[in-house]
Amino acid sequence: MLVPVTTRPRASLGRILEDLGSTLLDLVCGEPGRSDHIAAVVIHDPHDEPAPQGRALVLGVGLRDPAAIARLLDDLGRYDAAGLVVRAPVELTDELAAAVTRSGVALLGLTRGASWAQLAALLRSLIAEGDVGEIGQETLGGMPSGDLFALANAISTLLDAPITIEDRNSRVLAFSGRQDEADPSRVETILGRQVPERFTRILEERGVFHDLYRSDVPIDVAPMPSPVDGLHLPRVALAVRAGDEILGSIWAAVHSPLSAERRQALRDAAKLVALHLLRERAGADVERRLRADLVATALEAGAGAPEALARLGLADQSCVVLALSPVDSPELEGAGLVGERQRIADAFSMHLSAVHPRSAATLIGDTVYAILAVRRDQADAEERAVGVATDFLDRIGTGRRLLVGVGAVAVDNAALARSRTGADRALRVLRLGRSPAAVARISEVSVDALLLELADLAQARGDEPTGPVARLMAYDLQRRSCLVETLEAWLDAFGDVIAASAAVYVHPNTFRYRLRRLAEVGGLDLDDPNARFAAMLELRLISRTRPQ
Repeated sequence: MLVPVTTRPRASLGRILEDLGSTLLDLVCGEPGRSDHIAAVVIHDPHDEPAPQGRALVLGVGLRDPAAIARLLDDLGRYDAAGLVVRAPVELTDELAAAVTRSGVALLGLTRGASWAQLAALLRSLIAEGDVGEIGQETLGGMPSGDLFALANAISTLLDAPITIEDRNSRVLAFSGRQDEADPSRVETILGRQVPERFTRILEERGVFHDLYRSDVPIDVAPMPSPVDGLHLPRVALAVRAGDEILGSIWAAVHSPLSAERRQALRDAAKLVALHLLRERAGADVERRLRADLVATALEAGAGAPEALARLGLADQSCVVLALSPVDSPELEGAGLVGERQRIADAFSMHLSAVHPRSAATLIGDTVYAILAVRRDQADAEERAVGVATDFLDRIGTGRRLLVGVGAVAVDNAALARSRTGADRALRVLRLGRSPAAVARISEVSVDALLLELADLAQARGDEPTGPVARLMAYDLQRRSCLVETLEAWLDAFGDVIAASAAVYVHPNTFRYRLRRLAEVGGLDLDDPNARFAAMLELRLISRTRPQ
């Protein structure tokens, strides 16, 4: 199947090759000029039937066999695809060349060492994402608003040097062409979308970042000392500012010092980069709020739900709702806690865009909600949703413990609200420590969720324990005995005295004595199944009101 990753065109195949070519992508065969725009980026799944996706750039993950690639090219030609990307090196056989000519689909190779996730992320920067609102064409300084790659190429032309635009953490936001003219460290930086730690550590030790962020003029950075492999060319760097706020920096790999005119051009360009970064950030905030409103409307399953789902690209789909929340951390509060939750929401949304594109995720209140579209005939939809959530938790590591509740499959708008309720109920069970797992389906923890709700009802009504259990609790409190513990152990062991006594670390004969004593004190007929059930239920409800 072809799974959409992005939609809405913003770049042609020629433009993509111009921006990413030689560093990430190479044209193996075909005519990129035949595709005036890319309508979508999709991932090919060889184990599913292909679905039509016009003007798509297809990522052929795992494709190696030339014959298999040729067959896929023929299939994609019928769907009017723009290009197929496979892992380099690609053996261009006569059969492959003929398939490219016959299908009209360009064949590209992804550079060794670059991941498919990196490529998908870069393509998302070049091609408009599946926006939830209408966005007009805006320009800043003659450049499309937010198009940092076009801006990077323009600055590169002004400076006659390959450049990168980086954020405060040395992550690459955009880069120009001609990176092959730089040194190996620059190529490594672009492939990893991050300046390698061994370089940033030396830059920090040399005080480069200190000078960079204190200066409003370009600074010269000498090549690394000889023991450091890869960084042979000098750099010219300039901080990108918006008032007193440092937004990032521009780095040019130069073969000779920049002239005064080019240094001034770099300063002027930094102002334009700042405008684009601010506009991009503002646009992201607006889109985030709009997406949150649409997801909230869809989950409420009211009159506006169908339109909200349509704008999210989830209309006429069966869906599963996920509810995600971090475990409360005492060191975080106020704005720090809000910021942490928003970062988790953004990370989860990015993860879903790569592994489950037909989805929408956002932060609503204190919880991150995600709606995942599933096939109506997919019997293991909930299990797959659990797999998506588990994969996300594995990727972010163990630094922050997160919990995810998974609702039931919703086949229509009304059922979507029930799926959200189920996800909330499962998440509550996890947050109260009633399950050792980090991800749980409501179908797995429905009894625990029901007991929690019964305990809530009892508390709201002011109900207190009555009957045998109440008498045992009062006796234990007065005599400092453990008859309630004995009853719980016996009920949990289904009347097995040996197992129950081992659970509370007493001799079986002592346990039998306590059992007879609790029957006398509480007036409890242990041979009556209804009495046993009532006692067990009351003990379970009491435990739900006690902290773990």
